[in-house]
Amino acid sequence: MPHSTKSRAAVLLSGGMDSCVCAALAARDHAAAALHISYGQRTEDRERQAFLAICRRLNIQDKLLVRNEALRAIGGSALTDETIPVPSGDSVGSAISQGIPVTYVPFRNAHFLAVAVSWAEVLGAEKIYIGAVEQDSSGYPDCRPAYYEAFNQVIKAGTKEGTIEVATPLIRLRKAEIVRLGLELGAPFDLTWSCYSRQDQACGVCDSCALRLRAFAAAGARDPIPYVEKESVEL
Repeated sequence: MPHSTKSRAAVLLSGGMDSCVCAALAARDHAAAALHISYGQRTEDRERQAFLAICRRLNIQDKLLVRNEALRAIGGSALTDETIPVPSGDSVGSAISQGIPVTYVPFRNAHFLAVAVSWAEVLGAEKIYIGAVEQDSSGYPDCRPAYYEAFNQVIKAGTKEGTIEVATPLIRLRKAEIVRLGLELGAPFDLTWSCYSRQDQACGVCDSCALRLRAFAAAGARDPIPYVEKESVEL
């Protein structure tokens, strides 16, 4: 199918593992446009670098980089407040049962989706991809299926045509399944960045690194990014 006949889709691309797989799906099935939002997070420069590199590898030409000043000003998260330590991932497997971790950025995905919907209206895109994951993840409330079902109703009521839909193709997959899917798609995992605390080499011990390392180990694959250290992974 010629590229020009494909439907338009926007993808929220943080530069992490899950959003990279979503971008690979979007680029395969649509004329994709990629959106990256910096919000004062600890690793924003490195994440932006990952975003640009992934777009180049996937040949996504249409890009939008936006800065959100509100989330850092609001704080309340270890990702945006330097006084709140980033926790280690030693007990990440039971994160959901233990409560929402301090790496949760309050209602972050609503901020991101609002920008994405506005851009989708301008682009004429009817689909927005986001790499939200509920299974064996950090338990963020804005990664639940019910959240996106509700958000799609808001979009339907609040846009001109009411036809834009947020797609969450990974939301019910486990992290190892996401790794396997990404490998099948040829997603450029070597360009991604998931670490919450460092920008030179991934720390290997924060909860995001722990989830990622656990996923690659369970998938029987090698994680291609460099780590300062890797904690032992229990499957």
